[in-house]
Amino acid sequence: MRMQFTENQETLEVHDQAQGDPEHFDLEHQSWNAENLCVESYHEDILYYTSRWDALCPYVNVSPEMIAMAQKPFIVYAIPPESPYGVPINDKYGLVHAGSEEFWNEPRRCRKFKELEKLCKDLITTTSVISGKNVSVEDVYAMGGEHFANYYIHDQEVEGFVDYIRDLDILLIQVHAPNGDLVLTDVSILLPERSQVYGSFCQWSRDYKNKSPGIYACLLASRWTADNGYQYYNLGPVDDYGYKALFVTNHEPIFALALTDADHPLALDTTSPLHTDFKPEVWNQIRRTT
Repeated sequence: MRMQFTENQETLEVHDQAQGDPEHFDLEHQSWNAENLCVESYHEDILYYTSRWDALCPYVNVSPEMIAMAQKPFIVYAIPPESPYGVPINDKYGLVHAGSEEFWNEPRRCRKFKELEKLCKDLITTTSVISGKNVSVEDVYAMGGEHFANYYIHDQEVEGFVDYIRDLDILLIQVHAPNGDLVLTDVSILLPERSQVYGSFCQWSRDYKNKSPGIYACLLASRWTADNGYQYYNLGPVDDYGYKALFVTNHEPIFALALTDADHPLALDTTSPLHTDFKPEVWNQIRRTT
């Protein structure tokens, strides 16, 4: 079956592949086939599809083969800024220029960090760098299973994370209380080609909410970034997370792709991601105009 998507005055033609085709594809840090590419997502009770790397991974590449085999509506977030695909959406990545002395010397930030370190001075921090090829799905659930349940992260997205890191390293930060309680587990992906540490997820104990564990994890990851020669700690999307403002020094546009029929219930619901994240005029626009 042949599908066409309009790109302003251009038309990109791709050949749809039969569902269930076991053919395997690789692209950068991603691998997939027609059976595991799409993850069911819901807006209220309306079904649509995202990719298996959506929840936990940065910089998701796309290809004509992927576009062709995806079930629709299909949304891909965080396409690399250098990619020819995707359009800017109504959110952005928050980057922490941890490799800059100015970041650490800014007076308000300096004061807040000292307050946080004093608050958490009794906690014990361990860090380790782990080769992604040695990390299993079971390992990832041990690190963040409660977080995944709380934020409705799909099993397939956890599998997508394991797929993405198979040729990368991850940074594991764990913080314990003096009594042995695990206060937080923070996991980041190391992206040396971008001089970035990308914060994938943080699971923390609500028993220690008074320690601001989520913010403390950002501080620990930012310090590790600076101490290990990386320039930026990437906090991920920031528009819905006010606490990240303390750290953010740079914003990077997020590019995405939305494929849908104009009369699909998701397109008709003005509260859906198709409207909150995109302008309707860029639905089905494959390539960037600039």
